[in-house]
Amino acid sequence: MAMKPTKADKFSFGLWTIGYNGTDPFGGPTRPDLDVVEAVERLNDLGAYGLTFHDDDLFAFGSSDAARQKQIDRLTQALADTGIVVPMVTTNLFSAPVFKDGGFTSNDREVRRFALRKVLRNLDLAAELGAKTFVMWGGREGSEYDSAKNVGAALERYREAVNLLGDYVTDKGYDIRFAIEPKPNEPRGDILLPTLGHALAFINTLDRPELVGVNPEVGHEQMAGLNFTAGIAQAIEHGKLYHIDLNGQRGIKYDQDLVFGHGDVMNAFSLVDLLENGGLNGGPAYDGPRHFDYKPSRTEDITGVWDSAAANMANYLMFKERAAAFRADPEVQAAFAAARVNELSEPTLNAGESYDDLIADRSAYEDFTPERYFGGQGYGFVRLQQLAVEHLLGFRA
Repeated sequence: MAMKPTKADKFSFGLWTIGYNGTDPFGGPTRPDLDVVEAVERLNDLGAYGLTFHDDDLFAFGSSDAARQKQIDRLTQALADTGIVVPMVTTNLFSAPVFKDGGFTSNDREVRRFALRKVLRNLDLAAELGAKTFVMWGGREGSEYDSAKNVGAALERYREAVNLLGDYVTDKGYDIRFAIEPKPNEPRGDILLPTLGHALAFINTLDRPELVGVNPEVGHEQMAGLNFTAGIAQAIEHGKLYHIDLNGQRGIKYDQDLVFGHGDVMNAFSLVDLLENGGLNGGPAYDGPRHFDYKPSRTEDITGVWDSAAANMANYLMFKERAAAFRADPEVQAAFAAARVNELSEPTLNAGESYDDLIADRSAYEDFTPERYFGGQGYGFVRLQQLAVEHLLGFRA
């Protein structure tokens, strides 16, 4: 039986996700466009709490001020009628032809200035709607040809842009933080800041690094063959998980944007376990929106769109319930102890111990017997993983 979400679960969806009309590089739309008011109302009926959007999702690129304001007013009224909130806003710097070589890092200086103005305008809207996070996905910030892009200069222009935006929200008094969304490729052959590690390193070079974190996406990291749970753990350890995009991906291929849980099931399970149980003292490690950035399959009609939206939330809740049962199982707790998982939290050095003290400790080297690890002492990691599989599949209460 599917589990029922509530607004307390903080599930949010991008307007571009449920509003995806089925267009792909090989064929046109298979569904009509979705009106924003219907999107808000249906998400409310399903138990979601938030809607996010790019500016161009809400009003067409190049819209007049009057057309733009009309859509903003319609959204604002729908939010008031339902209690749905806008926790995050982002700007489209990738669809219009003007951004074919990027926004912040286009070789064309005039395009870079236009991109900044577009983002500044959307930051004002984000603040007006109460959004706390502004995501930056640089889908066109990259190149197909090594000789076509001075990467060092491009990163400097990227830095210049983010620094300006940080100054803007600070001077305006906006309660907004930025979240960089990495992706290795697609639509560009190579995208700048392709992984979590690249983004974290870049953030440390900014004027206001405290304002900037990351918005990792399941499929994006897995497209690079990386372990998403491990990447999220590092982002949490750095205090930089400002937002998260959940979806499904099956291996190193194009960005599939499947329903969360319809890709790497074990990694989805471990991710939810980390988010819900991986904090200090076993509490939640992340308290922000559980945001779904997926695409309803091109094969589906409008009923399938809403079925897929519900499936995202139901799967997360099932993973959450299974993770709680996993953690509470005495056999699992014993397996954790046997695997010495909790021992990793203990400092390797004693309190106040120096390298001289370590060298003087014969038990650390001279009297240590590494031979016992050959054919002897094991860690039981396979047993621990098997218990996780049994809980995930519902074979253990």
